[in-house]
Amino acid sequence: MHTSVKNVNASKSSKKSSTQTTISRFFTSANDKSQPTGQDARHEGRGKKRLSDGGMSSEKRPKLSHSVEEERDEDCMVTPSTCKDTCTIHAIYDKIVSSRASVSHDTLARLKDFSCPGSSESRVSDQVIKTEVEPSDSVKAESSAPQQHNAMNSYDELEEEVKEEPIKIKQEFSFNQFAKNTVIKKSSEEPGVPNRRTKTIYTPLEEQYMEIKKQHADTVLCVECGYKYRFFGEDAEIAAKELNITCHLDHNFMTASIPTHRLFVHVRRLVSQGYKVGVVKQTETTAIKASGTNKSSLFTRQLHALYTKSTLVGEDVNPLLKLGDLEQAEDVVQDSGNNYLMCVSESFDKQSKELNVGMVVVQPSIGDLMVDCFKDNVSHSELESRVLKIQPVEILVPSDLSEATERLLRNIALSSVQADDRIRIEKRENSMFEYPAAMRIIKDFYRDTPHPAVGNQEKGSYSLCMGLESPIICCLGPVIQYLTEFKLEKILLYSSSFKRLSSDADHMQLSAATMKNLEILCNQTTGSVKGSLLWVLDHTQTPFGKRLLRKWVSQPLKSVIDIQARQEAVAEILCSESCVLPSLQSLLTRLPDLERGLCSIYHKKCSTQEFYLITSTLSRLSAEFQALMPAIQSQLSSALLKNLLLDTPQLLSPAHNFLKVLDEKAAKTGNKTEMFVDLTDFPVIRNRKEEIQSVLSDIMEHRREVRLVLKNPSLEYTTVSGQQFLIEVKNSMSSIVPTDWVKINSTKVVGRYHTPFIVEKHRRLQQLREQLIIDCNHEWINFLQLFGDHYYILRKAVCHLATMDCLFSLAQVAKENNYCRPEVLEDKSQILITAGKHPAITSLMGDEDQYVPNDTHLQGDGKRAMIITGPNMGGKSSYIRQVALVTIMAQLGSFVPAREASVGIVDGIYVR
Repeated sequence: MHTSVKNVNASKSSKKSSTQTTISRFFTSANDKSQPTGQDARHEGRGKKRLSDGGMSSEKRPKLSHSVEEERDEDCMVTPSTCKDTCTIHAIYDKIVSSRASVSHDTLARLKDFSCPGSSESRVSDQVIKTEVEPSDSVKAESSAPQQHNAMNSYDELEEEVKEEPIKIKQEFSFNQFAKNTVIKKSSEEPGVPNRRTKTIYTPLEEQYMEIKKQHADTVLCVECGYKYRFFGEDAEIAAKELNITCHLDHNFMTASIPTHRLFVHVRRLVSQGYKVGVVKQTETTAIKASGTNKSSLFTRQLHALYTKSTLVGEDVNPLLKLGDLEQAEDVVQDSGNNYLMCVSESFDKQSKELNVGMVVVQPSIGDLMVDCFKDNVSHSELESRVLKIQPVEILVPSDLSEATERLLRNIALSSVQADDRIRIEKRENSMFEYPAAMRIIKDFYRDTPHPAVGNQEKGSYSLCMGLESPIICCLGPVIQYLTEFKLEKILLYSSSFKRLSSDADHMQLSAATMKNLEILCNQTTGSVKGSLLWVLDHTQTPFGKRLLRKWVSQPLKSVIDIQARQEAVAEILCSESCVLPSLQSLLTRLPDLERGLCSIYHKKCSTQEFYLITSTLSRLSAEFQALMPAIQSQLSSALLKNLLLDTPQLLSPAHNFLKVLDEKAAKTGNKTEMFVDLTDFPVIRNRKEEIQSVLSDIMEHRREVRLVLKNPSLEYTTVSGQQFLIEVKNSMSSIVPTDWVKINSTKVVGRYHTPFIVEKHRRLQQLREQLIIDCNHEWINFLQLFGDHYYILRKAVCHLATMDCLFSLAQVAKENNYCRPEVLEDKSQILITAGKHPAITSLMGDEDQYVPNDTHLQGDGKRAMIITGPNMGGKSSYIRQVALVTIMAQLGSFVPAREASVGIVDGIYVR
């Protein structure tokens, strides 16, 4: 019996008449083999067509390329001296595939590419059998339709048998006998080497991706490709897992894609899971590239932005959801309350045997900046209390962090039930945290690098930084370098805005155990805000007010003057009959996040819609406050309220000057080419528009010549599917159309043409329009730079609004729960509470009568301690917590849940 050895290109059991896109349907079509058809059976895959061999003559086969034929001939050559061994292989192969569908091993190898990559078992069969053997006609005759229908199961069984007997096959024959005539090619991951599956080198896009990925190996990259963003390789697998999208093999990499208009949604999802995400955008436009010398090359792409949990700033991640009424706060994607970045460095003093810890806390999205330096003990309780107060979303640490500190931070990071609430820990090189390196970075940032927005204050900022402790310097340097990667370093320019995180002279000490057990910011059961002291007091109406109240609750005051100022403001809100306060409270409703919006503008990362929303809101508030000025001066008596309200209109005044320059319709739709009403201050845009108008005039003048040629004096240009300046000619009159006219499209009735003149001018017009967009983007950035010079003034006004919001919130809580105003004394050590209640339990229970009020009498010169006894579940711990919470509420300026209260200044609260 003569045995032929050859390489089969496609499965012989895949004959069918319709396109199918799944593997299972590919195999089920094998039943159609016995049915005659007059068309060539084809199977269309992703970008490829596979031809079935069964029932098709050799004349009808598409001719393979010369290189492919040579490769197959080279892989399948058999010399006469090896014919005996070939028959042995054929016998072994018949033994394996007898009574199965005649599916060639080449098809099986192709199908294995659909499985998950990295499977070691699927690679074994590739290495065992390198030569494909076509079964004899008798074997084909024995194959039945049901067996072909179950070809997928047959493939699985065949692969299992091949895995089980690789050694046995190798014992019966040796591949070395074919070494002279058989070339075994191995896949390679290096560019320019043929890939095992596609037999092609890396595509230009893949090479471009790999070049960017080398520079940002720890980043998930979204690459802009036309109307979508694509992920490649491991990034695609991560995106498929976290975003619940499809991931498939394309050329040499796994790939997944998302539409451009949903970029902000998917970036936020990836960031919430702890990934660093990079957005790679195209830096060339179609028309400009077509007119250049590199028109046939790949579009250039660059990393446009980086995002982590603490650096979600920019129009890519914070756009408007709709373009309706911009006065509604729901139009803006709301972020979580805290997006703090915390940097921690530690040094052990061998002489004093103390651990010195430096800390820098930044919230780039709203501009908060705090520093701290403290001595910590072995248990790191001081560090833990600060982390719990701030609740950062990202922590920057050196690579050689001590084991105890790393364990503490890891436990805090993993304490959250939900993965998207966990803290992201970023490790950086230890050399960055050394004092000389950090000092050099600070010097370059504040003295050598020009910052137009700062002006003459650079030297002052540098001198202020020199007064900071060395542990803080060791943290500030890495923070500057880290934020520079995200283009958010501007927020650190004014070192005068640095605030101390915790000051013993200004705020009450609340340790980590106190924060947890008293449930100041979150409850101990689920970790949510409900049931905490913050939940009881938070009735704020603005996002920036909510953030400020959180600071008030975690940092009670120790200054009697400041506490009494807040109490007087709350009391006046409750008791005043003036119409000013209700009007002010109504102004605070449904405001967008002004604090975050101003910071986005300051970083020059905002969209036109967001800019218009922020500036129009600030301008409206300025006018409203200005109208209330006479009533504020005459009807209010609280010094705190007066100072806040009288300063605000003047601070908000710069917003109006920027608002009147903008075109409202263009700003709401994001059209930067029509953004500015008066182009006097924008000569580049004005000149570009004049060039565009000149080209349009030439095209309109050309219409006269077209009318003469077609003998149609009323002819006008038409626009179809975005194609402009089309000349419509009825098909019955197509004979008069000049031969050099270019036919763009046609219907059964008319044909649409461009003259050579229009083709040239239209190409020029497209280039000018794309250049106009580039010029407008450049001018827009300069416009935001000018607005950024007023950032700190406007931010101060927003802080005044946040303080007003907090005072209105405290007044509403006091009114709804019938709280009393406590007496806060500076020179007495006492806690006297009559009929006090636990604020959180009372609010949770709903019915005030269910909680029995209790009295507390503690004095420094009298009864200094109390021993609480009683049965289990009798309320002992609730009573103790009640006393502590009432004291905290009194010192943050709130009214308290009691009939009467008198409290001296407390330095700290400690809980075992």
